Amino acid sequence: MKKNLLLAALALCTAMALPAAALAQNNVKVVMHAPLRVLDPVFTNAYVTRNHGYLVFDTLFALDIDGKPQPQMVGDWKFSADKLAYSFTLRPGLKFHDGTPVTAEDVVASLQRWAARDVLGQQLMAATEKLAAVDANSFTLQLKKPFGLVLDALAKPGSPVPFIMPKRLASTSPNEAITEMVGSGPYRFVQADFQPGVKATYLKFADYKPRPEPASNFAGGKQVAIDRLEVVNIADAQTAVNALRNGEIDFIENVAPDLMPQLEGIKNVKTEPKAREANMYTLRMNWTQPPFDNVKVRRAALAALYQVDYLDAAVGDPKRYRVCGAVLTCASPYKTDEGAPQVREPDLAKAKQLLKESGYKGEKVVVLHSTDVRSLVNIAPVTAQALRSIGMNVDMQAMDFTTLLARRTKKDPIDKGGWSIFQSSIVLLDLMNPVVNANLDAGYPGWSQDEVMQKLRQQFASEPEEAKRAQLAREIQKRAYEQVFYVPLGEVIEYKAYTPKIGKLVDAQLPLFWSGK
Repeated sequence: MKKNLLLAALALCTAMALPAAALAQNNVKVVMHAPLRVLDPVFTNAYVTRNHGYLVFDTLFALDIDGKPQPQMVGDWKFSADKLAYSFTLRPGLKFHDGTPVTAEDVVASLQRWAARDVLGQQLMAATEKLAAVDANSFTLQLKKPFGLVLDALAKPGSPVPFIMPKRLASTSPNEAITEMVGSGPYRFVQADFQPGVKATYLKFADYKPRPEPASNFAGGKQVAIDRLEVVNIADAQTAVNALRNGEIDFIENVAPDLMPQLEGIKNVKTEPKAREANMYTLRMNWTQPPFDNVKVRRAALAALYQVDYLDAAVGDPKRYRVCGAVLTCASPYKTDEGAPQVREPDLAKAKQLLKESGYKGEKVVVLHSTDVRSLVNIAPVTAQALRSIGMNVDMQAMDFTTLLARRTKKDPIDKGGWSIFQSSIVLLDLMNPVVNANLDAGYPGWSQDEVMQKLRQQFASEPEEAKRAQLAREIQKRAYEQVFYVPLGEVIEYKAYTPKIGKLVDAQLPLFWSGK
């Protein structure tokens, strides 16, 4: 008994001796949209890994709320009058989680590894004569030809992101996944706690020095109010909602629409639309196989489709979606609905006439139908019904999403396992720029070979003037609809839910766990 009293007294004395901050740790548990298994944000394009990367790593530049690149790890920079020579200096005090300073050599190695796996990075390096460290804190970029997206590339927010890591890690082959996580971002990854697909733990990095500017989207000062952030996987949506209601977790990234009413009026739980984190539904036709090797058939299909049909079927609540015909999304500074018929009522008479003029002879149209991804389950049936209504021979084939991803890479004829149409849900960040938008790329499944489009995209990447890039973006939109590169089917606004322990997070296009103040 005396021993127990002595131990209790010692514990009390120890607690009294601790600083107040240590007694008021803000520890939170969050549930993201998918389990985290692969840690390397350059090796994989998985969104959950990209989100993990933003906690651990930092970038040289970052996009602000207006989509403009702003310095992040960079302190000062300048460029020559012809915009072929750039020089950068890192801001002072940057430190990796292992205590070593961030150097220009780390930057060069990180950019080279990232560029090997990124479309925009590859174009930047193709235009580069030399990227080199000058001293510990500065580096230069010398171009051999104009490239108008230098800062945009360094601030690229979508996967893979040009995160800066120590040279010893960045020297790893880009085709080999890094498992040791050492960055200079606002959170330090707890390697020993990591259970792939189950749990990941992050601690506030005490030596992180935020920028002085207020946080703005990905840019500005990252003021962290969370001491310990634990990401846990709860696969069942209902179980996650129950856990939030009971105070067992503090954040759900995506709340299933049908479960939203269960969180209404719950004390200490707030739901909020993720308007800046929207996804776009997209439809892609196979240009290599009949009947969509014929542009008139593609135009006939486009005339038969109507965004609201898809959005009502998949989402239902108009507060959770927005109609948008911009091929670069309505979140892009280059947004326009010009030439987008699917945002209006479908023109079935026009669609039937175009189909007749195309010479369509009843060839089978195979629509791939994902049955195990909640957000996609009701999409393919809308496509099938619309195309049948204008006289097309539609075969909707059901499969799980993993099978669909494998199937869409095949160029086989329809009668040998080929396909005609697949639908996706893609985060807006990966569509906002014509260089990174895969649906405009000839190599993406659908294989839309078009010399005019590829020339326009190259001109966009090379153009240094913003106004001229905007004009090129309009030409890209026009060409995309003329040839029907893909069909935007509308944008979906998902909801997050959280407790007061999370605090006021920055208004951004991803869940970023630092303050917006």
